[in-house]
Amino acid sequence: GVIPPIFASSILLIPGTITGFAGTNAAGGWLQTFGTLMAHGQPLYMLSYAAMIVFFAFFYTAIVFNPTDTAENLKKQGGFIPGIRPGERTASYIAYVLTRINVLGAIYLVVVCLLPEFLISTTGVPFYFGGTSLLIVVSVTMDTVSQLQGHLLAHRYAGLIKKRALLVNRRCG
Repeated sequence: GVIPPIFASSILLIPGTITGFAGTNAAGGWLQTFGTLMAHGQPLYMLSYAAMIVFFAFFYTAIVFNPTDTAENLKKQGGFIPGIRPGERTASYIAYVLTRINVLGAIYLVVVCLLPEFLISTTGVPFYFGGTSLLIVVSVTMDTVSQLQGHLLAHRYAGLIKKRALLVNRRCG
């Protein structure tokens, strides 16, 4: 979930970097005007950021996930989707579902990434976490909680196994 915003924000840093290197008199000032329009919190910046997040969400998914390969692997392993014929129909169904999920995911990413930008630009609230930072913090926190739950569960089962072994040894011995 963090790859599309990272790519989008990296590309949106390019105009500001070029403007900073070029100076104030470069190209009759149009470069400075463009750099000002593409600054954080500006409407053109937010619109470009949202469009790039959506684009990279679909682009990255298209590179990482191939519905045809997934359908073929499912067919080779004897699996199927109920009501859908194996092969090409399964691939098109997976692509259809993937597109729907991707639309919702892209909208979610746009909202999460633009909310801090909107808060900073309109209210002046000094919010130091950007959307990408929030996504990383939330995903790391969720992963940490999941790992803790796994360790606690494994510890509980290890305790149950030890208790069971003690009971068996007492009965047999």
